[in-house]
Amino acid sequence: MKKRAYISVFDKTAIVELAKRLIDADWEIVSTGNTCKVLNDNGINATESSTITGFSELLGGKVKSLHPKIFASILANEDEIHSLGDMPFSLVIVNLYPFEMYRGVNADIDTLTKNIDIGGVALLRAGAKNYKNVTVVCDICDYTLDFDNVDEITRQKLALKVFEKTSKYDFTIFEELSYNFGLNDNESLNESKAIYLDKISDLRYGENPHQKAALYSYDMQLDYEILNGKEMSYNNILDATAALSIAAEFFDVNCCTIVKHTNPCGVALGKSIEDAWKKALDCDPLSAFGGIVAFTKEVDDTVAKHLTSMFLEIVIAPSYTVGALEILKTKKNLRVIKINTPYEQISNFVSQELKLTPFGALVQEKDTQELDPDKFKIVTKQKPTQEQIEDMVFAFKVAKHVKSNGIVVAKDLRTLGICGGQTSRVGAVEIAINRVCDSPKDAVLASDGFFPAIDNIHLAAQNRIAAIIQPAGSIKDKEVIDTADKMGLVMATTGIRHFRH
Repeated sequence: MKKRAYISVFDKTAIVELAKRLIDADWEIVSTGNTCKVLNDNGINATESSTITGFSELLGGKVKSLHPKIFASILANEDEIHSLGDMPFSLVIVNLYPFEMYRGVNADIDTLTKNIDIGGVALLRAGAKNYKNVTVVCDICDYTLDFDNVDEITRQKLALKVFEKTSKYDFTIFEELSYNFGLNDNESLNESKAIYLDKISDLRYGENPHQKAALYSYDMQLDYEILNGKEMSYNNILDATAALSIAAEFFDVNCCTIVKHTNPCGVALGKSIEDAWKKALDCDPLSAFGGIVAFTKEVDDTVAKHLTSMFLEIVIAPSYTVGALEILKTKKNLRVIKINTPYEQISNFVSQELKLTPFGALVQEKDTQELDPDKFKIVTKQKPTQEQIEDMVFAFKVAKHVKSNGIVVAKDLRTLGICGGQTSRVGAVEIAINRVCDSPKDAVLASDGFFPAIDNIHLAAQNRIAAIIQPAGSIKDKEVIDTADKMGLVMATTGIRHFRH
């Protein structure tokens, strides 16, 4: 018995070859507009849909397939087929106007709306709804199927592909028109939240070997290249993100950041990249073993030699000299990442953060709050030197990326001791100070949150810390400030808290 196929495609790739196979298998083909013309011009006897519907295309082609006779022939089940008066469609092959081609390229509204497919989406959804009787194809990759022998499981998979395709299509239209209409921005927290992700690749595993994981793309994608080493793992990506985020805080100067388990274990600015590397490593050389290193400027041969003298997981930089790359490649497993996206753009690359919890999905704006040294307050009688102000700004920027409770001890634009993830702030202060290799004398101390008690101030003063920068906001603020005054400390308050849970 002859079967009937409905074909209407914007992308004509491989459609002639497919249609010839169908004709050879004794299928009848119904088609529309340009698709029908292409098939007929290639010697394929395709019937124009207007011969079934009884009317020609309307509105310059905007309306051609939206007709009860077409949709009834797609939607009819086995019990309804006898009432059709026409053969049912057993196969629907449709692809859509390429709206996504114009997304993010500042296309005018008329171009965008012109490329919103109406009939194609309806045809696909109708075929997918009636998957028990209809094979529906929206992907050119599926053209090689034997359409005379498609089982129900395959039809189910094809139907799901359609619903995935059309839902993504609608989501893309919604986002682009919202942006162009000025009614929605990427940073708003709307009544409903939709996120559509496309898988880039499966990862070996997640944080641990028993956890499955994959990497997905989304709108803002970092432009990078892996110049050496294996693909990055789940943990590598998290650590690299942490290192890059800190380096981006200091994009316009020579900065080196060393990260372990998403926490910084050394950050420094220097007269050169080599100087910054040596200072950052000196903060905690033990933790740096197996770490991730990010630079804001080009890595040269000299720095590359330093990097290959120890075990590191990843090196990240905007560029490498030819000699440096050759040196780094001697370490077969060392992942060498080149960042092509300008560092000054990275801080605002991700506007929102999502966490899934048993209570529901948490969405928040990313912490991109900048510290303006002209606006924070010096609340003690003792006033800071210019060098102390620079160190406080530096330390507070680093503290922003340390797990709470986060404490950073710094001097001369380099970290001396870092502690994060502690349940007690005074405990974090003690650990950070104890991690200072030489002496914290005249160093500054930054805290991501306010000090709830004066014991922190006593501890800092006993270890000869010269200045403290903290958000303030505790009921003990006056007592904390008074204690700092008694101890001869400088204290600056920012009004900005940087908790990281």
